[in-house]
Amino acid sequence: MMQTKALWRTIGFTSLAATLLLLFGFGYAVNELLNPPAPRPAADPEPSPGTGSRPPSVREGYRIVAIGDSLTQGIGDASGEGYVKRTASLLQKKTGKPVEILNNLGVSGLRADELAERLAEDDAYTMALSRANLILFTIGGNDLFQFAQTESGLAVADKGFPAEASRQGAAPGTPPGTPPGTLRGAAPDQAAVTAPGPASRVALDPRQSKQRLGEGLERLERVIDRLHEINPEASVVYVGLYNPFYDIPELRTGSLVVQDWNREAYGMLQRYPNMTLVPTADLFETAISRHLSQDRFHPNGDGYAAIAERIAQTLE
Repeated sequence: MMQTKALWRTIGFTSLAATLLLLFGFGYAVNELLNPPAPRPAADPEPSPGTGSRPPSVREGYRIVAIGDSLTQGIGDASGEGYVKRTASLLQKKTGKPVEILNNLGVSGLRADELAERLAEDDAYTMALSRANLILFTIGGNDLFQFAQTESGLAVADKGFPAEASRQGAAPGTPPGTPPGTLRGAAPDQAAVTAPGPASRVALDPRQSKQRLGEGLERLERVIDRLHEINPEASVVYVGLYNPFYDIPELRTGSLVVQDWNREAYGMLQRYPNMTLVPTADLFETAISRHLSQDRFHPNGDGYAAIAERIAQTLE
């Protein structure tokens, strides 16, 4: 009898608890309907790695950063446009998309090793390049022609610039009475030296040329690899070298060294699918007098325009 009462007592308490729970749930539901809570703001999606610095799609236009030596700076172009501004104008005309030059960091006289150091140590370079989706650069002329002049006994101008050579007689600006074939450095205070005459052809030691060419290419490789580290998504265009002394018989063989440089540079760039080399040697060999400025080394406006047209064609 006592066990039956305990059983019924347990059943009663259980039923009461279930009823109270049901009533509580019903009341909570009614309150939610009558007083809905304010919607919570949606959480921002977690950005994927690199999203903050990833450049916009080329379909939306070009964001250009140019680096390198005096060619990137536009030395020799009376209009001041150089190949960088001309390339931007051509791309905008051809694509109909907006084109913006974020930075032109060209520095006259810069060598490849100096550019590599800036890319490794200068945060401003890293920041600028990380925002670009098109990187244009020229480098190596000061490295290569410095070596070539050392080989051939010609004067090495300040910062590695080759001396100004006269194609016929004495170089412009040389003092009266200076013998034909005289070279003057690019700097006003550079002493004049005499170039090899027709009887003393330039003979380069193949072993030394190869060694010094290799030194310059090692510098270039550091630049290329660092550019990939900074911005692996951007398209990178390297402007190949040309021989500005092609019309001087004693220095025409420099084109062979230029060819070796461009071939090796092309191989380095091919390691990365977003990098390419734009050749320019033929542009100057076929029309050197029309494409060089008065300093007889840098391109003039027509020369830079020809380079820009090549770049635009490559990017089409």
